[in-house]
This record gives sequence, structure tokens and C-alpha cells, in this order.
Amino acid sequence: MLLLRCPLLLLLLPLTSRPQKLPTRDEELFQMQIRDKAFFHDSSVIPDGAEISSYLFRDTPKRYFFVVEEDNTPLAVTVTPCDAPLEWKLSVQELPEEASGEGSGEPEPLEQQKQQITNEEGTELFSYKGNDVEYFVSSSSPSGLYQLDLLSTEKDTHFKVYATTTPESDQPYPELPYDPRIDVTSLGRTTVTLAWKPSPTASLLKQPIQYCIVINKEHNFKSLCAVEAKLSSDDAFMMAPKPGLDFSPFDFAHFGFPSDNNSGKERGFLKSSSKFGRQTSSKPRVDLHKVCIGNKNIFTVSDLKPDTQYYFDMFAVNTNTNMSTAYVGTFARTKEEAKQKTVELKDGKVTDVFIKRKGAKFLRFAPVSSHQKVTFSVHSCLDDVQIQVRRDGKLLLSQNVEGVRQFQLRGKAKAKYLIRLKGSKKGASMLKILATTRPNKQSFPSLPEDTRIKAFDKLRTCSSVTVAWLGTQERNKFCIYKREVDDNYNEEQKKREQNQCLGPDTRKKSEKVLCKYFHSQNIQKAVTTETIRGLQPGKSYLLDVYVIGHGGHSVKYQGKLVKTRKFC
Repeated sequence: MLLLRCPLLLLLLPLTSRPQKLPTRDEELFQMQIRDKAFFHDSSVIPDGAEISSYLFRDTPKRYFFVVEEDNTPLAVTVTPCDAPLEWKLSVQELPEEASGEGSGEPEPLEQQKQQITNEEGTELFSYKGNDVEYFVSSSSPSGLYQLDLLSTEKDTHFKVYATTTPESDQPYPELPYDPRIDVTSLGRTTVTLAWKPSPTASLLKQPIQYCIVINKEHNFKSLCAVEAKLSSDDAFMMAPKPGLDFSPFDFAHFGFPSDNNSGKERGFLKSSSKFGRQTSSKPRVDLHKVCIGNKNIFTVSDLKPDTQYYFDMFAVNTNTNMSTAYVGTFARTKEEAKQKTVELKDGKVTDVFIKRKGAKFLRFAPVSSHQKVTFSVHSCLDDVQIQVRRDGKLLLSQNVEGVRQFQLRGKAKAKYLIRLKGSKKGASMLKILATTRPNKQSFPSLPEDTRIKAFDKLRTCSSVTVAWLGTQERNKFCIYKREVDDNYNEEQKKREQNQCLGPDTRKKSEKVLCKYFHSQNIQKAVTTETIRGLQPGKSYLLDVYVIGHGGHSVKYQGKLVKTRKFC
């Protein structure tokens, strides 16, 4: 018994005058042909023990042939639809008497053999319609000419066919365990951990098996062929990660198989490539990801989106044959993001807010009475923060805030305000915020545009320094403090200590120099100077100025590092 190799292709050739006979198996020729995959490309002949890939046009049937020469021969045929359901039928008809064996006497002309074979319907053995990987298996098949008819009624599609007369010894497809399901063992907001039982082909038969995971948001896949059809054929394929190191398939731009015409090589998994993410111009990006992870049977998929349903498929791949078997796919929805607690702001009351690095906080302000205007005052203690204000869902304000800023917005009866505060990328953020419908209710003091302290080098002595700073037209209280620091104290250390929200109450009494009230109606003359005495020669000091508003809240100017003269 044999599956007809290449010579049956002659049945499809135009009629010639030379008589022909159906050939018998030539094992040496068959092995040569199997090595040359191009031989069976778009052929009507199914080789024995090799998987072929082909293409169907919509509503255009295709027929394949193979010959079984002896009765009671085992036979297995596997058809794998890729991206569309298939209708397929397997039938058998008797061979012409002169066609089997070497025969004797004059052979029949080719046209007569062709008509004898193809004009008969034959006996139907099996038929199927759908997109599952389906099998016909028989331990004792009759001799004859076998026909496999395939049809796609939905669209043009790829498919694969495998046939063998030695199914017990071939076993090209990995065997599934008794429980072929994928288990979701852990579920987070951005991660899903999967586990599955190993294929007996690997654990018992010791054949090389690797597992490939497919992740997408649409549906489960029944074969790697279907995944392959979905992915762009020009995408690069991901390498297996290092043992013990899970990683996210979403860190890479594309995954996929190489095209069939990849330098004449057989279809297979690509090895290491430095050209990940190469995009095609004709096909859109597919939200489908595939990663092969070697032979381990637990894997964590990360960098997923919260509250999103994902479909997971697992395929055991025999790396010797590059043929695969699908586990039973599963799906899971990642957990929702932790809901942000919304802080309620009270009219005219200062609220302290702490935000993690790159984090965000939400606040709500709902005035109890009608109002014409609403004022938001923000005091950023460290780095700048972003503030967004929405009134009844409409965005009114979006700005970055450094230091103290005040925003006045038009009011609306029964309006509700949602404030979103986004922290800095550099580190954690601290701020104070006040919302009020009373314009004269200002807890934070007004500040000049320039909050630096200027030191006069020519006025330095061994025991004193003279400094100046700007004020405003509003009468405020200013307090100045000093602190001796080491000579290696630098601007970076000073910057780390510049929490503008820490008031004079956090300082030692011994560090206080003086407090005074100051303002000027002429903004150009709103400058005050002060001489700090009683310092030690050749020592460094950090000077801080605090301005204290009517509500008692203070803002610190930028600190100034000064040094007295060593010799006078």
C-alpha cells in the first residue's frame, strides 16, 4: 500500500500518445521529493507522511488524490482549516485492474485511465463542514484511488492536509494530556498567569516539544495555522525568553511566522533577529500576539490593560516536524483599576494632598450656595504639578503649577467641580489646595514673581551678611531664619530640602533671626533688605525667608546659601 507520490500528477496533464500506467511506490524517489517541498506546491498529489499547505479560492473546489494499493492498510488523514470554515469529503473508488502492480499485457492509454478514475463518484468515507481540525482514521482501509475534495464558501483561505499510511509510527502531531485545558492560576490588573499539563509527547516519548502562547482580544483560535493566517506574513517572530524569566509579548511591535517563500526554506520559527517591529505597508496592525516559551508549563503574561477581556490559546509544537496541536483555549478579564477615592473640598478650607510619583488624585468641590465665581488656590510644595478642573464634566482649566498659583473661574448655580491633580515624574508631590466661592477669602499670601533671596557680596563681613528680597502690594509678615551648614553643603542638597509648605513652626527657635511686616503700593519699590549679625567667621549658612498670609499659612522663598569672610 502507498500514497501516490508525484507521478499521479500526470493524470492531470494533457493527453499524450504514449501509454501510461499508475506507478508503484519508489521509496528513493519519494524521499527525494519530500525533501523538495516545492515539488508538491499547488499539486493534486498528497505525499505520504508529509503535511502540505495550499490555498482555496471562494466557491472554487479543489481535489487531491492518493492511492492505496493493498487492502487492510492503516490510514489517517488530517485537514486543518486556517482562516475560514471548510467543507471537505474523502471518498474512494476502485483502481482499474491494469493500474495496480506492474501488470501484464498492453497498458491502457492515459485518457482511458483518467476517465475510468475521475468519471466515477466513488464511495464516500467521511465528510465534515466547519473550522475545527478534523481527522479521518481507519485501521483497515481498502485499496483504491482516494479523493479528497475541499471547498470554502465564505472566502479565499489557506488550509493544510496531512495523510499517512503509518499513523502509529509517525505521530507528527504532539499528543495532548488527559486534561488539555489551560488554567488561569493568578489574575491581576495587568497580569494573567497561565498553567497547563505537559504533552505526553514530551514527558513520555521524550520528543522535543515547545509551547507557544497566543494572546488576543477577539476570540480563541483552533490551530496555529489560523493564527498564522491572521498575522501579517512579514512580521518578525519572537524568540523564547531565557529560562525562568517571563516577559511581556506586548513589549514587541509584531510577532508572526515568515512567509512560505522565505528563501526557499521550510516554514518554521525564526531564530534570533535584530529587526523586530518591521511593519508592512499594506496590512494594518493586528492586535494579536504570539510567543513561544520553550518547554515550561507555566507563564505570566504582563503589561495587559485593566478591566479587559483577553483570549489565551496554547499550542504544543513538535520542533522536529514543526507540527502543532491546540490545547483547549481559555479567556479571562483582568481586574479593574483600584477606584480613586475622591476627596471632598470644603469652601474656604485648605486641604493637604500627597501624590505618588507619576500618580494622580481626584478632589470634588460642590458649593452649597449659588455663586458667581469660584477661586482655586494651589500651593505646590516641591516640584510642579498639573491641575485640571472640570465643571459638570466640561474641562475649564488645565495648567502646570509651581509655587503658589490662583485661578478664578466663572461660577454656575448648583455646579459641581472635579479637580484632577497629577504628580511629577521626578518624584512624589505635596501640595495644599483651597477652593472658595468668596473672593476675599484668601488663605495663601500673595507672592512676587521672583522669590529668590539676593546676597550682597561687598557687604559681607566676618560676622554678618546682608540680603534682600521682593515683596508685594499686600501687607504680609516676613520671617527670616538661618542655619549653619557644612562647607560641602551644595545646591543639590538645598534643593532636596526646599519643601515650601513647611512653615516657621518646624524650625528651631535658635534659628530665628527676626520677623517684620512689609509692603509697598509701588510694586517697583517693594524691596526690603536685612542684615543678619552674630555669625562666625568663615562659616556657611542657609538663609530662609517665610511670608505668612492672613490665614496663617506660610510660603517659603527660595533658600540662599551664604558664607562669611574668614579674615577681616
